[in-house]
Amino acid sequence: MQKTIALLKKNDELKIIDDLLDIYLEIPHLAYAEVKKEDGGKALLFTNAVDSKSGKTFEEPILMNVFGSYKRCELLFGRTIESVADEITKLLHMKPPSGFMNKLAMAGELFSLKNIFPKKRNGEGACQELKYLESAINLYDIPVLTTWEQDGGPFITMGQVYTQSLDGEMVNLGMYRLQVYDKNHLGMHWQIHKDSSHFFDQYQKAGKKMPVSIAIGGNPLYTWCATAPLPYGVNELLMYGLITKKPAKLVKSLTTPLYIPEDVDYVIEGWVNTSELRVEGPFGDHTGYYTLAEHYPVLEVSAITMKKKRVYLATVVGKPPLEDKYMGWATGKIFFPLLKTTVPDLLDYHMPENAGFHNLILAKMQPLYKGHAKQFMHAFWGAGQMSFVKHAIFFDENAPKLESYETISAYALNRFTPKSLFISEGILDALDHSSPETLVGGKLGIDLTQAKRVEAPEILTSEALFAKVKELLPEAKGLNQFMLRTANPITVISIQKQKNVREYFDALLPLAAFMRIVVFVDEAKNDISNGYMLVWRVTNNIDAQRDIFITESLVGVDGTNKNNLDGFTREWPDDVTCTPSVVASLKERGIWDFDEKLEAYYQL
Repeated sequence: MQKTIALLKKNDELKIIDDLLDIYLEIPHLAYAEVKKEDGGKALLFTNAVDSKSGKTFEEPILMNVFGSYKRCELLFGRTIESVADEITKLLHMKPPSGFMNKLAMAGELFSLKNIFPKKRNGEGACQELKYLESAINLYDIPVLTTWEQDGGPFITMGQVYTQSLDGEMVNLGMYRLQVYDKNHLGMHWQIHKDSSHFFDQYQKAGKKMPVSIAIGGNPLYTWCATAPLPYGVNELLMYGLITKKPAKLVKSLTTPLYIPEDVDYVIEGWVNTSELRVEGPFGDHTGYYTLAEHYPVLEVSAITMKKKRVYLATVVGKPPLEDKYMGWATGKIFFPLLKTTVPDLLDYHMPENAGFHNLILAKMQPLYKGHAKQFMHAFWGAGQMSFVKHAIFFDENAPKLESYETISAYALNRFTPKSLFISEGILDALDHSSPETLVGGKLGIDLTQAKRVEAPEILTSEALFAKVKELLPEAKGLNQFMLRTANPITVISIQKQKNVREYFDALLPLAAFMRIVVFVDEAKNDISNGYMLVWRVTNNIDAQRDIFITESLVGVDGTNKNNLDGFTREWPDDVTCTPSVVASLKERGIWDFDEKLEAYYQL
């Protein structure tokens, strides 16, 4: 962490804030705004943190937004992201060499791979300079942040969670949010599809407690490795060795059998009683919504160790764009070669951060035969973490760059017909709130790999079209049109919903000559001129099986919040917003420097 701070300072990527600030809302709110600035703002170092509820002040600084720009990502990686992807590609395509010189070259490459593997060392590490056991254990001595007003409590957000299988043969490094219940208990939010949850099942069946060690800090690459989508049973710290060409040096935890990097700043050790679950959450998560309170396993802390000179690393999640935008960019680039082993004809893919990553993927492929794109859809929905993708749009090799949203949107809309849609059902991320039941819901695929002749509608001004809509839908409150120069303009209608949206859609069928794709959103909390946040809202709020309406000439999308009018029986969560009184206080003290126009645009 100290080296990271020095690196960020040297490259003018660090902003130091010495003002006295609360770990309850104030520090997270500032970090939440900072990353939304141009190019991700700066990394933030808070040197004067306090817990106003207990009156405790903290000697350690808090570092946030460390990965929050493309430049900072590559600084922390120490190399270009593309070079890591190229190295993985080379490893995947390594073939037996022919000729003596080729054999020598391969021997050199293989010899260098020895540094990939973590190395266990005897003795203790810097992470164990201070030790707290038994009655000295107190999680409240760590400056764990409470990010949002409705959060169930303080949450560790950058924890490296180290676990192992029951037989000790497999180890895993993951990142899960960790709720602080009291001085010696943490909630373990590992979802059912995560490796740690699979290990938990093994211990539960055996009737044994499960050891867990949680690290915070150290080289930021440890934290990134915790998010790496590697196959089941593969140690994520192998990525650290591959990137840095140095093995991660590990020491044994004091009270568990698990090994952690010697230079992390904190280690929280403990044991999970597999017969106990406790309510965890709610928590304002990366979807931009609160995930609801659910039962999850509980860790009883058996030891806390830390460096004498330590830094607390944290992040904040909520509405996009946030630090995970840049971490996800690096992950997508680096693991593209592995994804291609499942779908070899994949040329490129991109997951827009304003769709919450899993809510939308754009993919470019080489279509070789009729139905090839649909085959791709099934492959995506069955490939590791890609199986949680809700909506996937597939383009042919001639499509423009996927990150060029304006041009790729026009390319898509000039090819789209209702027959392009493919709706299925599959597994969903546990954070998804829109499906009728947890973990399973609608999937939407759109095949745009074949050119189609599409007749454009008759174009009216938004004012003229709204007048016609208003005659049929008295509940309509606003209308805006996007991409009018394409064959399939998108019409967004805000409503005060008083009936199921399907009824509103059916009422608009007489206006099909003037519209092609109609998206309904609630009037409350939506700006129908703001495409960036509409993508966020709609991809979060729809279940394809329930909320897509298809006719020969008109397609409807219900992006409203669901309730009993829709037969929706689950609780619908609030979206994440800053606490106005906290922001007002920061402004009065001259600490908040975020542009008011951006506050409105990103719906803080």
